[in-house]
Amino acid sequence: MAKTIRIRAKAKGDTTTVKALITHPMETGQRKNKKTGKKIPAHFIQEVVCKHNGATVMTAQWGPAISKNPYLSFQFTGGKAGDTIELSWVDNKGQSDSASAKIR
Repeated sequence: MAKTIRIRAKAKGDTTTVKALITHPMETGQRKNKKTGKKIPAHFIQEVVCKHNGATVMTAQWGPAISKNPYLSFQFTGGKAGDTIELSWVDNKGQSDSASAKIR
């Protein structure tokens, strides 16, 4: 799978803001294919994890109600410019991806 995460992190004082855009179809399993009438199988991100210098700072459990190509933004304390942020996800089909960035 191609790279699916665009991530940025910026520190201001003791607070770091992380913003990420994840490219993923996020199918609920409820929609039908217009041509065949069959349901499109569920395909959605189940877990998103963000690590700061190897320590987990955020874990999110997602389900089929999250929109296609989700945008995620959150803050944590303790990061500073030059530190590394890594964001990863795993979906219900076992696919995964990760990306890292330096805090600005």
